[in-house]
Amino acid sequence: MRIITVNVNGIRAAARKGFFQWMVRQHADVVCLQETKAQVHQLQDRVFWPRGWHVNFHDAEKKGYSGVAIYSRHKPDKVICGLGWPDMDAEGRYIEARFGPLSVVSVYLPSGSSSEERQAVKFDFLDRFMPYLRRLRLKRREYILCGDWNIAHKEIDLKNWRGNRKNSGFLPEERAWMDELFGPAGYVDAFRTANPDPDQYTWWSNRGQAWAKNVGWRIDYQVITPGLHESVQGARIYKTRRFSDHAPLIMDYDYPL
Repeated sequence: MRIITVNVNGIRAAARKGFFQWMVRQHADVVCLQETKAQVHQLQDRVFWPRGWHVNFHDAEKKGYSGVAIYSRHKPDKVICGLGWPDMDAEGRYIEARFGPLSVVSVYLPSGSSSEERQAVKFDFLDRFMPYLRRLRLKRREYILCGDWNIAHKEIDLKNWRGNRKNSGFLPEERAWMDELFGPAGYVDAFRTANPDPDQYTWWSNRGQAWAKNVGWRIDYQVITPGLHESVQGARIYKTRRFSDHAPLIMDYDYPL
């Protein structure tokens, strides 16, 4: 089973850069997108509905903002849009597709980099999301939560970690939250199961020459339940072509979908 996750920073912009032509050649079973920045009625072009794929969106109410999607080769048994939180569901941040006993989620956590107000929104999201994630662990299901979590967990996960300790995305409180996620809450960072190497990033600032110099952050994850830990076969970050300021994270699992 191959699962790809990528923040496309605008699904229409990514399409113009050839994302869908690339996607259909990747032998993926599920592709999770974040920050689609579109509503379904704006996606009439056939490129957004590739033959042989099942497509599900959870759009933000605000045009040109946020939004998540799941493309899958198999038809999901059930699709769940939203977390049941009116404020965050209006921003289109969570969609879950169920395939038998497996759930694949596309999730887009808020960014706090634009203002103190948005950082407060991010902290509030984290405060509510952890109990939600803990409740998922009580279900008789396996979960793969794919997406842009907007937090670099450890120093190895961003190039300039010393200079970013007071910046959103690498704040002590955010990193402590990730410690709980991958500690007491029992979830597993699937990428690090397969790749312990430094300089593995999924997002680069558009400022300076961040991409050219690989001055990046690893903020896109596939977060899995422990029952899937042994099934992780491989992980890679695709950087041959650029479809957005994020790179696709491709994971392979020994798991029959």
